[in-house]
Amino acid sequence: MQAVPKLISPKQHKVLDWIVTATYLTAGGLFTAFGGRHGKRAGIAALINGSMVLGATLLTDYDGDGRRPLSFSTHRKLDIGQLSLAASAPQLFGFSEEAKSWFFRGQALSEVAVVAMTDWEAAARPAERIRDMAA
Repeated sequence: MQAVPKLISPKQHKVLDWIVTATYLTAGGLFTAFGGRHGKRAGIAALINGSMVLGATLLTDYDGDGRRPLSFSTHRKLDIGQLSLAASAPQLFGFSEEAKSWFFRGQALSEVAVVAMTDWEAAARPAERIRDMAA
């Protein structure tokens, strides 16, 4: 099995995070306003996911310079947790049989691809690089 090429830099990942945040928050508003049956549930699920991505984006040190508290490698773990919530949200919030559930499944699938294709080592802080070399 071949490794997935690491085509996404930390800066590109940051741009994608902002796009994902905007997508979830917009979807949350639209689902709540026009979602029909269980629209409010889907809207809340989208707003929770969008808020998670927004929080991680604001706190992540994409440049590796230590100005923000979350390392890029920690951001990866948060991404995996958030995509897991996105994938399971239709079941958790009770709208898994509705068309709007595919928004969450599609988002989770795209996030899996982004996580797999991101170069997580590119933004390692100097102390992390030294520790990794020593190990």
